Amino acid sequence: MWDKQDQSIFLGASRKPDDSYQKAEELLLKYGNRHGLVTGATGTGKTVTLQILAEGFSNAGVPVFCADIKGDLSGIAMMGDAKDFLVKRAADVHLEPYEFQEFPVIFWDLFGEQGHPIRATISEMGPLLLSRLMNLSEAQEGILNIAFRLADEEGMLLLDLKDLQALLANIAERAAEIGARYGNVTRQSVGAIQRTLLVLETQGATHFFAEPALKIADIMRTTRDGRGAINVLAADRLMMNPRLYATFLLWLMSELFEELPEVGDPEKPKLVFFFDEAHLLFADAPKILVDRVEQVVRLIRSKGVGVYFVTQNPLDIPETVLAQLGNRIQHALRAYTPREQKAVRTAADTFRPNPDFDCATAITQLGTGEALVSTLQAKGIPSMVERTLMRPPSSRLGPITPEERRKLMAESPVAGQYDQTIDRESAFEILLKRATDAQKAEADAREQEDLAAEHGRSRWTLPDFGGGSTRDERPTSTTRTTRAPAPPRPSNRQSVTEAAIKSVVRSVGSSVGRAIVRGVLGSLKRGLEGGGGGRRSARLTTSLDGKGGQWLDCCLTAFGL
Repeated sequence: MWDKQDQSIFLGASRKPDDSYQKAEELLLKYGNRHGLVTGATGTGKTVTLQILAEGFSNAGVPVFCADIKGDLSGIAMMGDAKDFLVKRAADVHLEPYEFQEFPVIFWDLFGEQGHPIRATISEMGPLLLSRLMNLSEAQEGILNIAFRLADEEGMLLLDLKDLQALLANIAERAAEIGARYGNVTRQSVGAIQRTLLVLETQGATHFFAEPALKIADIMRTTRDGRGAINVLAADRLMMNPRLYATFLLWLMSELFEELPEVGDPEKPKLVFFFDEAHLLFADAPKILVDRVEQVVRLIRSKGVGVYFVTQNPLDIPETVLAQLGNRIQHALRAYTPREQKAVRTAADTFRPNPDFDCATAITQLGTGEALVSTLQAKGIPSMVERTLMRPPSSRLGPITPEERRKLMAESPVAGQYDQTIDRESAFEILLKRATDAQKAEADAREQEDLAAEHGRSRWTLPDFGGGSTRDERPTSTTRTTRAPAPPRPSNRQSVTEAAIKSVVRSVGSSVGRAIVRGVLGSLKRGLEGGGGGRRSARLTTSLDGKGGQWLDCCLTAFGL
């Protein structure tokens, strides 16, 4: 365990040109917050180096946060085994005594599968960081700032993605009203932000943006025996979603920068971060995002936080960030392509030269578990680069089993605090309730209008189309008055017989038709003249009185009868 008189972390032993190991290489805790870089090709020992650094900081009482890409780092929670190659390595670097040890580990997972969930709210992320992460244009960033301002004014919490999506949809509907207060708001810009949010949602941001949010104090715990907790983030699935990974890392560093007080240069760091696969943080990142990372890395040192980037190639780190990294451990690099050769030269040029060997040549000749090491010494001056054989870890090499992980999670000091998602009333619920109330009010208004219209029709008198009066104006026995009957008006309507005959006459258009009609009318005439008419003749004559009879005579004359 860490002794206050021992102010360093033992890394390994450097060797002379004759291959004999001569002295211990150490990382001074006083400069642990000056950041660092661990690079090397796959399989050269980067993960083991990260493990022994985490063990050293934990024993020194410094909490550690690191990402576990392949699951190999989870073994730090279990006691190591006395394997032959480990014992031999301990003897080679003069590590005496070589003791095995298990470390206090808290497992985390943004998806809540292999660790306790890590969550943050949209409000904590803020419009500035969100805009930079989503690479929004100036106009789109302005709309996002309007959204946060509107949420504050109308008392709406922005906790998860659906809150922000609902608020953006509401802004699009109220574009004219909001634009008059805050400036032009276009549906196109709102739509662009919504599409970018969809990308984050597809990568799993729904799990990250929620409550309860992570408390920074929970990753800065120490045990009763004075060791710092090692927070291991399960990142095997997270690596498939690089934008979400970058979102989380930047949020965490920003939160630390905002919450932690200034401490200057402490005797040991308050917290140390290891960002494995750091190239994902900068891959295709806009310049404004790189500037943000550089700013946080440069300023967070005064908060007592050390940041260590772990990646395969030093070219993965922007030069402005690379210049801030004082402690460097370089494992072997391959130099078969022009880009790889450039990477070797870049790595060699960042070290303080050692006259005993050529740094660029040594980088390509390092074996597994060997590294070029240069750390900050007295007054912050980089040490001369040394070819170093790294020490073996005290904890288990390799991953733990799922059963061991579940047991450790159940015994974790944060067990039960973050496992269940809380969905309290926020912008989504408030806007949904507003929309529901508005629809209900509109439906009630329509119903009232329909009732009023129905009541109005019952009070008004309907037009008289030949029937009686309306119910409200029907005369009663006490109000009925006697009026003189109006004189009858002459009627222009034809009798049934006249209409039938006119129709027949119009339909006759040929000599055959006229002959038929002439025969019919002739028979009719003879009947009228008494040729066997009798009683039937009298009835017909009676029915053709007046105009009907006169019209029949005209027809008979027309047909020459």
